[in-house]
Amino acid sequence: MSAPAPMAPVPPTAPGAPPASLRYKFLGMDFASPIVLLSGCVGFGEEYTRVEGFSNADCGAVVLKGTTLEARLGNPPHRVYETPMGMLNAIGLQNPGTDHVVRNILPTLDFSETRFIANVSGSTIEEYAEVTRRFDDSPIDAIEINISCPNVKEGGVAFGNYPEMSARVVAACRAVTKKPIITKLSPNQTDIKENARQCIEAGTDGFAVINTVMGMAIDAKTRRPVIGNIQGGLSGPAIKPIALLKVHQVYDVAKKHGVPIVGQGGIINATDAIEFMIAGASAVGVGTSLFYDPFACRKINAGIDAYLQKHGFANVADLVGTLR
Repeated sequence: MSAPAPMAPVPPTAPGAPPASLRYKFLGMDFASPIVLLSGCVGFGEEYTRVEGFSNADCGAVVLKGTTLEARLGNPPHRVYETPMGMLNAIGLQNPGTDHVVRNILPTLDFSETRFIANVSGSTIEEYAEVTRRFDDSPIDAIEINISCPNVKEGGVAFGNYPEMSARVVAACRAVTKKPIITKLSPNQTDIKENARQCIEAGTDGFAVINTVMGMAIDAKTRRPVIGNIQGGLSGPAIKPIALLKVHQVYDVAKKHGVPIVGQGGIINATDAIEFMIAGASAVGVGTSLFYDPFACRKINAGIDAYLQKHGFANVADLVGTLR
């Protein structure tokens, strides 16, 4: 895969902005940093801006909360459970519906700060396509197709675990938008490389690897599931080794077609992010770590910059896929 090209010339960075060495292009979008804030972890781009000192400008892009055609209330409680090395969640795609997001939320976002990516979900292929079509006629920068959500009873993971179904969803969305499409791949499948190959043929421009891993928790006192949905998505440091392997596997396919990857799953510090980029990720997703450290992005940016300087890399793009 050809590495993402650095921006040239690179303008001076504002005080407090990510270092110039982290600026590059991802699917034609100017990224100030390789960090992407993950869907479901930052609401519709506004949640962490309420924290004094936090700025969306610290990251390259923000992925908005998963959006379906009609409003959804989500799953019954409990919907979140802390684990020793992460978190189980089964929110169930609670959202106000596509039209509300396009008409009322997108106009409030500051597109001069960072790039904003819509996260599209659905119960049918037709719904995926219709939500994508409506976001196509909006200022959103790119579209992430969520075919791998493990905490809804229909759609989502059912599409993401079968390459042919994944490709059909991608093809339907590709037919209704010219915006970059990023397909979010499930780790809960037999052959992620084959899934990636078919999605590339169907027209995806990039991948997000991986979504959460299916899991559950049991209350020993009551002998009942803790999560109201029984199963949920496990995120956090516990899944990092799984995610690293999946990025490495998908990169083996994606690099042949110049398709970049957002690597995600358990990234909490700069070393984690660097490992994902060495494995083949052009960008790195940060999510669960924000719940206990809202300023994780700033620390990760500084750590990546220090690593680049120490090892003689002029730009973060030069680090991608350098596994020996």
